[in-house]
Amino acid sequence: MKALPILAGAIGMAFVGGSAAVSGRLADAPYLTVQSLRYAVACLLLIGWARLTRAKLHRPRGSEWLWLLGVTVTGLLFFNVALVLGSEHAEPAVFGVAVACVPILLAVGGPLLEGRSPASRVTAAAVVVTAGAALVQGVGRADGIGLFWAAVTFACEAAFTLLALPLLGRHGPLGVSVHTTALATVLFGVVGVVAEGPSAVTRLRADDLLAGAYLAVLLTAVAFLLWYTCVARLGAGRAGLLTGVAPIAAALTGMALGGPSPRPLVWLGIATVAAGLALGLTARPPRPTHPQPNVGAASEPAMQH
Repeated sequence: MKALPILAGAIGMAFVGGSAAVSGRLADAPYLTVQSLRYAVACLLLIGWARLTRAKLHRPRGSEWLWLLGVTVTGLLFFNVALVLGSEHAEPAVFGVAVACVPILLAVGGPLLEGRSPASRVTAAAVVVTAGAALVQGVGRADGIGLFWAAVTFACEAAFTLLALPLLGRHGPLGVSVHTTALATVLFGVVGVVAEGPSAVTRLRADDLLAGAYLAVLLTAVAFLLWYTCVARLGAGRAGLLTGVAPIAAALTGMALGGPSPRPLVWLGIATVAAGLALGLTARPPRPTHPQPNVGAASEPAMQH
């Protein structure tokens, strides 16, 4: 059913958007070390789920290691580093707008990597979703360095999906999630030891560990599985439209945590995103060019999240 992968992608992006407040609590923590621990916990949870559901995990081979490294280095390591370094030169809204442009790139680049031509209706819907997400986020101020890091976050966010496409056929959403979180644990661990010192883990406070646990479970183990399930079932182009859910979730989460009610432009943006989703997700799905990956192990969590 088409509704299940759409629901999976929407909930996964809602977790991403709602995580902004949690991530902010790590501002004074050894950030890289927390990230390494986060991905380690997520990887163990995903392996546990694979054993519980008796899903088979395949060992990467040949060029698959390069694709996995590409996903991990760009979509996880560089993305997080860009956010940290760019925060000193740009307001959060600048990065929000940069990420909001991702649906357009996925609508065009995703089908090309899948061996198809981009669908004009989905591309038009991506433009609408991007415009709505920009209204929700606002514009924000940035200097030249901030704009550079915003561009890096845009490229890395797109790479997180596009570079995973060649892997989903053999490894499925669960396998891709397991292997990328395992690589991220090592990469963040090495960079964390160099940049923050081997004793950084002893400086973690209880609230840092709680925030990291939330990010490990919901934003990583659950959201990764949901998102890659959505991409495998819908294709990158249509799945990319659902990234517009993230800024809406961030705005509504802020209000639920005691923040001010969204301004009229934000509500207009939410309505615009909804219109773009309706336009793109009701389009006739493309005919797959390769066998659908075995996502049986991922379909149940997709119904959960």
